[in-house]
Amino acid sequence: MKSLRQGKANLKESFGRIDNGEVYIYNMHISPYAFANRFNHEPRRTRKLLLHKAQIKKLIGKVQEKGLTLVPLRLYFKRGRCKLEIALAKGKKFYDKREAIKKKDSDRELQRALRRKI
Repeated sequence: MKSLRQGKANLKESFGRIDNGEVYIYNMHISPYAFANRFNHEPRRTRKLLLHKAQIKKLIGKVQEKGLTLVPLRLYFKRGRCKLEIALAKGKKFYDKREAIKKKDSDRELQRALRRKI
């Protein structure tokens, strides 16, 4: 909790999965607390999310039915507890990825051209 309060969490490349009727978050990095002793936690361990049964059933239905993925959006504190906001997301299609790569390359070329002129 102390590391989270210091803002030492990273949600990049993290995702959620449902195993045995429970929701877990994978690949979320929480840095070890700097002032702790040698019995600190592992930064990228799998963490269980506390949800109501009805919420879990709803998520199971959506994930199995449509092939959606659980993605964490943000961490926030409410009444002294850390909350994780999750969303259901659909992966990009192959042609969407190609368009994103083309746009990124064209933006990079534009930035290079502007730097050369200046």
